[in-house]
Amino acid sequence: MVVPRLVVAAPSSGSGKTTVATGLMAALRARGLAVSPHKVGPDYIDPGYHALASGRPGRNLDPWLTDESRVLPLFLHGAAGCDVAVVEGVMGLFDGRGDTGFASTAHVARLLSAPVVLVVDASGQSRSVAAMVHGFATFEPGVRLGGVILNRVASDRHEALCRTALEATGIPVLGALRRDDAVMTPSRHLGLIPAAERGADAVSAVDRLGALIAASCDLDALLRLASSAPPLPGTPWSAADALAITSGPEAFARGTADGGAAVRVGPGRAGGGARPVVAVAGGAAFTFSYAEHTELLEAAGAEVAVFDPLRDEALPEGAGALVIGGGFPEMHAAELAANAPLLAEVAAFDGPIAAECAGLLYLCEEIDGRAMAGRVPGRARMTGRLTLGYREAVAVTDSPLTRAGERFHGHEFHRTAVDGAHAPLFRWRDGADGYGDARVTASYLHLHWAGRPDLAHRLVSAARTP
Repeated sequence: MVVPRLVVAAPSSGSGKTTVATGLMAALRARGLAVSPHKVGPDYIDPGYHALASGRPGRNLDPWLTDESRVLPLFLHGAAGCDVAVVEGVMGLFDGRGDTGFASTAHVARLLSAPVVLVVDASGQSRSVAAMVHGFATFEPGVRLGGVILNRVASDRHEALCRTALEATGIPVLGALRRDDAVMTPSRHLGLIPAAERGADAVSAVDRLGALIAASCDLDALLRLASSAPPLPGTPWSAADALAITSGPEAFARGTADGGAAVRVGPGRAGGGARPVVAVAGGAAFTFSYAEHTELLEAAGAEVAVFDPLRDEALPEGAGALVIGGGFPEMHAAELAANAPLLAEVAAFDGPIAAECAGLLYLCEEIDGRAMAGRVPGRARMTGRLTLGYREAVAVTDSPLTRAGERFHGHEFHRTAVDGAHAPLFRWRDGADGYGDARVTASYLHLHWAGRPDLAHRLVSAARTP
């Protein structure tokens, strides 16, 4: 499959990857191209800006969360029908899980056979830029550094010095961005403010980024670099194929817990019957979701209905299961607490509930003293400590999504804590997390269901039907 593509990477976080990647998507779309947006790693916020810039769902590529064998199929799925794909990296180019390069931007670039554009923060240096670029170009075989974009350039003189120094590396300079606070994206305790919370301001910010990149970078050269990527083998991922269950140690659905017989999920409700409604929380307080989750739920036979816990006073009609994903409920605790009718309905809901991070907090008795749904026996509070990282977790109790003893690959990223929940759902080497019972799966652990399609099947199978 021929997919022009490139990876936007950097030596470190804060160098300007998101500015360049989002602006490049917007600039290429303004040229009339269909742009496929992707993000390396588990982050939810950058893909929200990518979606605004490209007009297509932002999709994550994470070898840890989904297994490296699924990275290429997921990429092909997202890039289908597009003219060019832009992949934003994570952290520094070679930074992966722990002290390894696994799940790094370089790892994903190799899996995609994609050329890399390195965004370099040129502030406070000139000739040294060339030494840095030379090191990144030669550090790891198999990673092709195809160009450099200089960021935070102070003047024409500064730009000229950097360009002259880089000539010795043979790596072309494909753009140079001046320092411009007007294009900075506002942030808070967990990074950038999600696009969904900013509304029209986010749209205008993305438009400014597109104009900046169009004026500061050689779009034709970037497109030529993207087109130099070789054809890709393999078949695009699809939710329907992912739910064609196989047996063995990765057997899904009913065979997952005990390695039993395979189950194939066909059209309609998983296991037959009417199509249940799965209500998915959205709105400004619950902005974190991977696009493949909805696709898997629909392929498993569900009708997906989005509701906003900030505004809707009732669950979608006929809701048979709830999905309450990540976001920032702590920033909206007063408004969530004020929606007493919805909290009461969630408290009384007798179908399966799958909650992650923000969803866990919403199900607690309270957030920072404000009453919530009370389905999880615990109280959530803000802390000054950031908890983040990949986790290899073992489920220690059965719940709608988990079976005791199963292993999961997930990711944590939060500054809150829950006190009082004494029945953890997961354990790992140095910690425990979450709460689980017959109706509730609630945890800080973020999971990517493309790596575990059985989770969608389990939820739909357990959903109430009218």
